[in-house]
Amino acid sequence: MADAQYILPNDIGVVSLDCREAFRLLSPTERLYAHHLSRAAWYGGLVVLLQTSPEAPYIYALLSRLFRAQDPDQLHQHALAEGLTEEEYQAFLVYAAGIYSNMGNYKSFGDTKFVPNLPKEKLERVIMGSKAAQQHPEGIRSLWQTCRELMFSLEPRLRHLGLRKEGITTYYSGDCTMEDAKLAQDFLDSQNLSAYNTRLFKGVSLDEKPCYEVRLASVLGMEPTLHSEMTSKLKSYEFRGCHFQVTRGDYAPILQKVVEHLEKAKAYAANSRQEHMLAQYIESFTQGSIEAHKRGSRFWIQDKGPIVESYIGFIESYRDPFGSRGEFEGFVAMVNKAMSAKFECLVASAEQLLKELPWPPAFEKDKFLTPDFTSLDVLTFSGSGIPAGINIPNYDDLRQTDGFKNVSLGNVLAVAYATQREKLTFLEEDDKDLYIRWKGPSFDVQVGLHELLGHGSGKLFVQDEKGALNFDQETVINPETGEQIQSWYRSGETWDSKFSTIASSYEECRAESVGLYLCLNPQVLEIFGFEGADAEDVIYVNWLNMVRAGLLALEFYTPEASSWRQAHMQARFVILRVLLEAGEGLVTVTPTTGADGRPDARVRLDRNKIRPVGKPALERFLRKLQVLKSTGDVAGGRALYEGYAAVTDASPECFLTLRDTVLLRKESRKLIVQPNTRLEDSEVQLLEYEASAAGLIRSFSERFPEDGPELEEVLTQLATADAQFWKCPNEASSDQA
Repeated sequence: MADAQYILPNDIGVVSLDCREAFRLLSPTERLYAHHLSRAAWYGGLVVLLQTSPEAPYIYALLSRLFRAQDPDQLHQHALAEGLTEEEYQAFLVYAAGIYSNMGNYKSFGDTKFVPNLPKEKLERVIMGSKAAQQHPEGIRSLWQTCRELMFSLEPRLRHLGLRKEGITTYYSGDCTMEDAKLAQDFLDSQNLSAYNTRLFKGVSLDEKPCYEVRLASVLGMEPTLHSEMTSKLKSYEFRGCHFQVTRGDYAPILQKVVEHLEKAKAYAANSRQEHMLAQYIESFTQGSIEAHKRGSRFWIQDKGPIVESYIGFIESYRDPFGSRGEFEGFVAMVNKAMSAKFECLVASAEQLLKELPWPPAFEKDKFLTPDFTSLDVLTFSGSGIPAGINIPNYDDLRQTDGFKNVSLGNVLAVAYATQREKLTFLEEDDKDLYIRWKGPSFDVQVGLHELLGHGSGKLFVQDEKGALNFDQETVINPETGEQIQSWYRSGETWDSKFSTIASSYEECRAESVGLYLCLNPQVLEIFGFEGADAEDVIYVNWLNMVRAGLLALEFYTPEASSWRQAHMQARFVILRVLLEAGEGLVTVTPTTGADGRPDARVRLDRNKIRPVGKPALERFLRKLQVLKSTGDVAGGRALYEGYAAVTDASPECFLTLRDTVLLRKESRKLIVQPNTRLEDSEVQLLEYEASAAGLIRSFSERFPEDGPELEEVLTQLATADAQFWKCPNEASSDQA
């Protein structure tokens, strides 16, 4: 059997999202609006399969055909007859549920591959003897033969997502290096093109110069069309001695489905802002235009307090090894009015709270653009995983001039982050009951501060295309050097493009640090209803949770490549290092032996030293983070951040050794079962499923009732068309030999 870190355990937690009451309160028109947005999100989510690994679309198609012909209960009897044990069949169901939940065979949180926890030969017998194989023998055999080796393979390069020898990615062809990614980013910046909706494919031209295809995601391909803002971009370029060709049409048939349902949703929009927003999204996905998506996002920002909230597109860049290409995601949710009222109070206090942050006023936005901040009950969240909260859009220029929205996903927080005492690791016994009582409330506070005042704070110093600066170079002083500002963002540069591989984690670290820093403010805790001893317990558990998370983060560090696989967890480890460096016994991490005789560890936080020791340390660190970000000082930012993110076996913590302990005692993230909506005689019905691997599988089996087989054919055709791109040069040469 495979190493435990590359399988999903049979007892993995599976939970269902409960949005029944919020959905019940929607009007018939709001339900129709939510239904079509949900359909658009689910269709678009299929893109993630093509963004994850070469084999993911084939695995998805194979599983979908298998469970369409026989549901998990029916297939159960067949599997036992083929010689599988109950444990092996459960392992197969968990694997299938994992594929659907992560939209691929790599964990959304950590980017680690997971493989079936049963023998390949037994799985083959189940598949080839199934009803699906009896109905379509050639089709099932072809899918199995295409994906079976990669499904089980744990060759070193295939264990994680990454670039070239560091891992597998389908954002870039197999011969692309980090230098190619940087060159392509410089090219895109020179043409004022965003990388968010692109992939990069490398080749060699007839004159033996490197040539690159930058392929945009769009419904339209390269056929002649009426003039649009994208038409002039679709051509060949010479850049630094290389050929670049900008094309479009990536994921076209899938995006066509997205567009169709966005068009239908327009008919049920609550106002003109929603209509304009959807029209621009349609333009973006049709033409391949990020500028159109930005325009749609402006209307979205202006649409304050909608009953049905949504966002859709190529959004988060965490899984791009270079950090600039967005994974597709879409969500649809309904407002939770009680918690939203608390967040509205936090928004009302935001301008005052921003003044508490430890950097000079010149490093804060010229004007705080009051955002929407709501707690939502999620109906649909498509993509590779579901976060606890979101601060979007991610476009720097919009965030600086138009603002943003914050959402906390209440029904996700309620189920995905619940903790059982017996599974609570690395804490002192005396802390466990307090931790369980206050983890949920403290996390609400942390998410609110993280999203609103973490991601929502700070100014970028920018020079526009005319050479004008958005700060006074004569009077603004760098508080770290005492000198005038020496660096800034040039026209076309963004936070993601400039800080690239560390951008996501660095920003998450800044936002998490803001949350820890401001949760010490009594005004914040009063907004959430905590005073006196309860407020002190919330602070303690919030800081303790961050310290523990920093230790748990070691699961997502790869010693062989000296690299991190998850931005949020790298950020939490950095904060742990900062607090350990503060000294005076504020935080300690001690190796121990557990009651089972195996290695263990304990983290301790001295609650009496949080304010006198922890706050000043965090203050100094936060100021450095913001100054380096504002000034676009990549060299300084990398030196600071990568220094804290380094994992060594230096005493006293010996983090590399502790990593083995963390892996030994890790708990897998829960799988989340989401409902479906179905339109029956102009009424929208909510379909819910049990909280089990089988229930999650059933939810996907019923997700595309009209066109499931067609979609699977589309996915495999798109995957096959690009299969030539994924081999590394050394793999290609060995094949030829």
